[in-house]
Amino acid sequence: MNRPAFDPRLDLVLERVVDVPRELVWKAWTEPERLKQWFCPRPWSVSACEIDLRPGGKFNTVMRSPDGKEFPNQGCYLEVAPLERLVWTDALTAGYRPSARGYLTADGGFYLTAFIVLEAQGSRTKYTACAFHSDEAGRKKHEAMGFAEGWGKALDQLVEHCRG
Repeated sequence: MNRPAFDPRLDLVLERVVDVPRELVWKAWTEPERLKQWFCPRPWSVSACEIDLRPGGKFNTVMRSPDGKEFPNQGCYLEVAPLERLVWTDALTAGYRPSARGYLTADGGFYLTAFIVLEAQGSRTKYTACAFHSDEAGRKKHEAMGFAEGWGKALDQLVEHCRG
């Protein structure tokens, strides 16, 4: 499998083997109604999700905070390899159009490119998530926001959803 080249100065990685078949993990990532069930660490939620699963297609979510404030996120798929890999960025919107704002850029945030790599291991899945940043400041900010805890909790929720 073609895996991204990680740079520890710029990238954050979450890797874990989960007790869920790869097909179910893929569905959880690619079907809007499924993704809305687990994508944000609780008590946050996803109030809307649009997926056009093809390179250049949209990957849009609206995250809702516990106090009801909504945070729209628009992205663009760069690569879609069924059951194996998803790559998207918030630096672009659908059709590869440059984005006016990236992930939390209204709060001095950053753009990112994300990879999800799925490898079947019998009835289990090796799950690798990576967030690429353009500079160390963006990586450090994302890390301080709780990347490991947040993306890890979301993965736990994905597993719970798939088993439900």
